[in-house]
Amino acid sequence: MVNSEEFIKRLEKIIQYYSLTAAAFADNIEVQRSSISHLLSGRNKPSLEFVLKVVKKYPDVNLYWLLNGKGSFPQAEKKEITSSQLSGIKKPELELKKEVSKVIIFYSDGTFETFNKS
Repeated sequence: MVNSEEFIKRLEKIIQYYSLTAAAFADNIEVQRSSISHLLSGRNKPSLEFVLKVVKKYPDVNLYWLLNGKGSFPQAEKKEITSSQLSGIKKPELELKKEVSKVIIFYSDGTFETFNKS
């Protein structure tokens, strides 16, 4: 169960972090402005659709952090991997034409890091 008061604080933090008004935030995630107003006032609880729109529009927002405060916001900066780091990865001999361009590591807390070939 989502703690509504804490969810509101996290939602306000997102809005403030991106220097938005509640109306601009609503427009960005394509919900009615009244929806944001009702959420921020505590009148309504967030729907799954609303939460997913926020996470989709703002990749720095960690789903678990938004829902229950676990994790961090903004998410840790994604690290770039160098080609020399990629060179240590053994490639299958049959597929020498393919090169690794991206490595994604998923963590048990729902966060992930992306490493792109430079």
